[in-house]
Amino acid sequence: MTIRVLIADDQVLIRTGLRGIVETAGDLTVVGEAATGLRAVDEVLRLTPDVALMDIRMPELDGIAATQRLTAAGSATRVLVLTTFDLDEYVFGALRAGASGFLFKDTPPADLHAAIRVVAAGDALLAPKVTRRLIASFSGDTTAAPAPELDVLTDRERQVLGLVAEGLTNAEIGERLFIAPGTAKVHVARLLYKLSARDRVQLVIIAHRAGLTPRL
Repeated sequence: MTIRVLIADDQVLIRTGLRGIVETAGDLTVVGEAATGLRAVDEVLRLTPDVALMDIRMPELDGIAATQRLTAAGSATRVLVLTTFDLDEYVFGALRAGASGFLFKDTPPADLHAAIRVVAAGDALLAPKVTRRLIASFSGDTTAAPAPELDVLTDRERQVLGLVAEGLTNAEIGERLFIAPGTAKVHVARLLYKLSARDRVQLVIIAHRAGLTPRL
């Protein structure tokens, strides 16, 4: 199955470069481009790509605000934020807005391809140093205690939640627990439903607020 991608960036050279990189992968195709945040929202809603590569700093509407609008509109497109800026305000702003991933523009092409596939499959993906900082922001809270809603989880679901908090994909969770990736995906889906979480990023936050510490 071909994964349909939209590229949103205000610099034409960046868009052209990203298009070239994306389309070197046989299972990825670029279906549209946008030079502003407003245009990105319009094009995503019109073209319904599987993944939108979203720049942070764009005219008219920045990438975070554009992502917020898409989330509010109920768009099924997964947003993968690409930026040159390594600042907490952008990281957390993008995640709160509903982004499924956060990578830097110097990410190697093969890693970008892999990131698009992971996000398109419904997993969340963050650059490793972003994941560590996200985790540290919650693990450093010494007042964290098991949340009441975790009482509804089975022991296996608690195990899976802890592995999601480590940043593992469904395939990696399956390997760790000696179960099929499809079974891991079912467990994650149940976690999302039981904990009323929008995506895996929210599961990470819930896990750390509940005192589940990943082994990093």
